[in-house]
Amino acid sequence: MRRQRPTPLQWVWYALGGGLPRELAPWVLADTTRSTWVWRHLARALVQLLPLVVVCLLLVPVPLAYRISAAGGGLLLGLLFSLAYMVETIEHRVAKAGYEPGTAARLRAERVERTRVERLGRYRRDGAGSFD
Repeated sequence: MRRQRPTPLQWVWYALGGGLPRELAPWVLADTTRSTWVWRHLARALVQLLPLVVVCLLLVPVPLAYRISAAGGGLLLGLLFSLAYMVETIEHRVAKAGYEPGTAARLRAERVERTRVERLGRYRRDGAGSFD
């Protein structure tokens, strides 16, 4: 069975905070729990900030250097704000897709623990730490 993904237009809507059809709920959960979830969150934040940056660069009637510095500063502050509320935003997306609040955080924690146990097992199996 082929895994469903949103169309580019659906993804932009999703990035802007819109909901996706119910059949894409597994994709939303995977999107918010993969090992790249932080980078995916930042990509969505960039899509949200892009219209404001473009307006700042093109429409504000001041010299270009001021527009560039304002757009860059606004982008930096927007990304910092987005990072500050990243976990809450992710949980809201997952809940909107029909999952219980806390599901994404639990799945990410389970993946981290699984990875830790696998690394510890390899460490012990390879005999690291023995002085024989």
